[in-house]
Parts: sequence; C-alpha cells; structure tokens
Amino acid sequence: MRTFFRLAFPSAMIFGLGLAHADVVAVVSAKSSVTDLTKDQVSDIFLGKTSTFPKGGQAVPIDQTGDSPVRDEFYTKMTGRTAAQLKSYWAKQTFSGKGTPPKVISGDAEIKKLIAANPNIIGYLDKSKIDATVKAVCAP
Repeated sequence: MRTFFRLAFPSAMIFGLGLAHADVVAVVSAKSSVTDLTKDQVSDIFLGKTSTFPKGGQAVPIDQTGDSPVRDEFYTKMTGRTAAQLKSYWAKQTFSGKGTPPKVISGDAEIKKLIAANPNIIGYLDKSKIDATVKAVCAP
C-alpha cells in the first residue's frame, strides 16, 4: 500500500500542475480588421520591435501585471523569455532609449474592456475569458 501512495501522489501532483496552466491567447477587438497573427508577429509587437500590424494599422500592446501567471505563460510561449529575461530586456531597451515596455493593466475585465473599445490594442487573456467583444488572433 505504501508503494501505491509513493507512486500515486507524485503522479497526481504532476497531473495537477498541468491543469494549473492557462490556455493563453493573443486577442484584439472584435471590431479589428486583424484576423490572425503568427507567434513571431505577436512577439515583435510585445517586444517593441514593431508598432504596426502586418497589414497596416497601429498595434498598441497592453500587458498584465508582473505577478500574473497568464503573463508568464504568454511571454514564455510567445517570446521564449522568462520573467527575469523579459525584465532585463526592457531595462536595456529603456536605458538605451530604444523602447518602452507595454502599458500594464490590472485585471482581465479591464484589459478586455480596453481591447474591445480600441481596434489598435492587442493584449492577451486566458482563452476562457474570450467573449463576443474580443477575438483570438494567435494561440501559441
């Protein structure tokens, strides 16, 4: 019986950790003409390498707070950077005058409200938070 618990408990923990990850997607307003983006295009927008969508139009990224697990997952999957690497990247960009990080917005509801109101804004949410006001344009 002890052997069963030694094997079952770690397996349950690993399974439980898998469920903790969000299904994060990049989103724009339902009114936006943008229909889909590649992972590289989204990465370039959020890392300040471009400020326009591929077919034209200004792209304004907004970010979630640093303690958001959705933020960590988004940047890991879209840019391949950890939170520490991202912090270092923006410190260098800001110091050299090459760019500033996206504006930070707190809370899914506020992010969704801003994105829905402005077709130029791009952000990210857990897929379960999408409704008729926003649409997914890239899922890593």
